[in-house]
Amino acid sequence: MTIVRWEPARELTSLQSEMNRLFSSFFDAPSSPAPGGALRRWVPAMDLIEHEDGFTLTADLPGLDAGDVTIEVEDRVLTVKGERTVSYETGENGGALRIERSSGAFARSLTLPEGVDADAVGASFEKGVLTVTIPKPEERKPRRVEIAVGDRP
Repeated sequence: MTIVRWEPARELTSLQSEMNRLFSSFFDAPSSPAPGGALRRWVPAMDLIEHEDGFTLTADLPGLDAGDVTIEVEDRVLTVKGERTVSYETGENGGALRIERSSGAFARSLTLPEGVDADAVGASFEKGVLTVTIPKPEERKPRRVEIAVGDRP
């Protein structure tokens, strides 16, 4: 009989490795078949930064033009949608041997604060980077009500 010392850290490392494998297999699932293999689902990276007067959403969209992207604001939800397509030619000498670049349709949404004016949201696109500016809503200030003395309003 062999006695093995129990090490909780080793058990946690094993559990973490299995969880990482599970999430990787789920989020990197093929979106569509392609010559030479399957493509990964494309989820563009986005940053949301808060400033004193608003928010800035920045998204890396390499290979896209401004016309490939749609931005919608509906019921306090801002949605960025688009699609990146990649085509591979197959000829007499073969086709793609390895495909690692992700492509396909994407949609990313975020909920805006109460009171944001959808008409004031702006966007620019330069060198594959989308920048969306979202002004903060104006704070509601208390309204002072004058009290009439003697006469009824």
